[in-house]
Amino acid sequence: MLLAREKTRVPSAIERLAGLQAQLARPPFVGLWSRLEGFRREDLIRALEAKQVVRATAMRATLHLMSAKAYVALRPALSPGLEAGLRSVLRDRAGKIDLDGARAHARAFFEAEPRTMDALRDEVGTRFGADARAIAYAVRLTLPLVQVPGGEAWGFHGAAPFAVADRWLGASVRTTPVAKDTQALVRSYLAAFGPASVQDAQSFTGVRGLADAFAALRGQLRAFRDERGRELFDLPKAPRPDEDADAPVRFLPEYDSLVLAHDDRSRVIDDAHRKAIFRANLMVLPTFLVDGRVAGSWKIEKGTLAIQPFAPLQKKMRAQLEEEGLRLLAFVEPGARHAVKFAR
Repeated sequence: MLLAREKTRVPSAIERLAGLQAQLARPPFVGLWSRLEGFRREDLIRALEAKQVVRATAMRATLHLMSAKAYVALRPALSPGLEAGLRSVLRDRAGKIDLDGARAHARAFFEAEPRTMDALRDEVGTRFGADARAIAYAVRLTLPLVQVPGGEAWGFHGAAPFAVADRWLGASVRTTPVAKDTQALVRSYLAAFGPASVQDAQSFTGVRGLADAFAALRGQLRAFRDERGRELFDLPKAPRPDEDADAPVRFLPEYDSLVLAHDDRSRVIDDAHRKAIFRANLMVLPTFLVDGRVAGSWKIEKGTLAIQPFAPLQKKMRAQLEEEGLRLLAFVEPGARHAVKFAR
């Protein structure tokens, strides 16, 4: 949806993107604004309030927006990745946790009413007398919870409470995957980002060992080879635009799915520029696209959009970015005095 904005419902758009990372509240709104015709903030807020979209721990053990339908369907397949993330972060601390007991206690705690993670840490610290932060982290990764929207300008405030997912959605949310769950995860990923390799899918989802799912689906997929000889897969009827297709300038938010979609990120950003976008503190800066590739970063402060290109831009590209940038400013900070400036 970056070659041309499309008219589609918010839950469907989020499904097509295989979810939107939502560690910060604002980025998914900007990501949808860049892709959907006539998108308004209230369109996403209403979808969240109507429980058509949820904010929950998902791919790569980070908060994502997913359609409620996709979350229920794909949460089982994400479990191995979430458990691996738990072991990676907690290491030997994980073995000291009574995870089954803590998870059962936490389920009852959140079922009573939506509560914050701070409240959970206080609760388990009193109840279990152990590493409260480690226990709360383990619960967040292994107990399906969704964050409750709260009427803020971007849908959530910093300490928005969590609710048990199946109680919030009125649907059973499984955590033990079977083969068809993992295959559904692969198909969802390819629908958004194919052609792609097994390693690409594993990098985006945070789930290792997807080769078996790809092998089981091989007869239902198209296979390709890239310039380096790596095997790529795609859905048979997925769009595959020609390399000379017109790609207009676009502004993408922090952690946008496009820049995180592939293990081989040279598909969208030159290796020489990766460190400028992917920071050591795991921050992924907001970027802008020129001819379909990341050409720099941007930020908004007090009504001014500051554009930081990797290299000097042609006058035509600067004019297009300024025009699109003013529209972005009107969306992010309506009513303010707006200006666009370039760092070079």
